[in-house]
Amino acid sequence: MKIILPFKKDVLLKDNVYEITSISLENQLSVNDYLVQGTLYVTGEYRVSDASNTVLPFNLDLPVSISLDDNYDTSCAKCDIDDFYYEIIDNQKISISVDISVDRLKQKEIIDNKRDINVIEDRCIDIDEEIDNKVIENNIIDNDKENIKEISNKEVKENNINSLFDNLDNSENYKSYLIYIIRENDTIDNILEKYNVDMDIIKEYNDISDIKVGDKIIIPSK
Repeated sequence: MKIILPFKKDVLLKDNVYEITSISLENQLSVNDYLVQGTLYVTGEYRVSDASNTVLPFNLDLPVSISLDDNYDTSCAKCDIDDFYYEIIDNQKISISVDISVDRLKQKEIIDNKRDINVIEDRCIDIDEEIDNKVIENNIIDNDKENIKEISNKEVKENNINSLFDNLDNSENYKSYLIYIIRENDTIDNILEKYNVDMDIIKEYNDISDIKVGDKIIIPSK
C-alpha cells in the first residue's frame, strides 16, 4: 500500500529572487514507528533581477517530521519523493512543496468494536443470570436495590470476574487518537463524515478556525 504525504516550506533567501535558474532535491527520509523523519536537501541558483546575469547559489536543509495513521503497519515502509515543485513569492521567498511517498505499508486489521461490545453484553447477561440463580437458591431475596447490588458484586468477585465490570463505564472513552493530515480538497465536514465524529469533539481537541493543507488534527477514535 502506498500513500502520499504533502510537505510545504516557505524559505526567505538573503537577496531578491527574480528567477530560479537551477534547482535540485535530495532526501534522507525514513519511517520510525508512525513518524516520517529526516531532511530534504534543496540546492540551486537564482538571479536577483532581470538586468543582472549574476547567479547566486542557495543551499537549504529542510527538516521533516510527519505523523502517520497508527492503523498502518510500518515495519517494511519505505520513503521516496513522488513530486517536487516550487514557487517564488513576492521576489523574496521560495515556497518549496514536496509530495513524499510512503510505500510498503500494510493496513492493520480494524477491530469491530461494536461486535466486542455485544460479546461483553452477552457475558454480562450470563453473569447476571448466574448471580440471580445463586441468590434464589439461598433464599436471599431483597427488594432493596442497593442490597441486591452488594450481593451481585460479592458473587462477581468470588467468581474472579470483577475485572469485566471494571471495564464498563458510562463515561466517554477513547481507545486511540488518530493524527490526520489535511490534504487538498479536504473539508471539515468530509473528515467528520469519514471518521464518524461530531464537530464538538473535533473542536475539543483542535483549533479549526484556520485549517490549511498540511496541518494536522487529532481525531479521537472510540
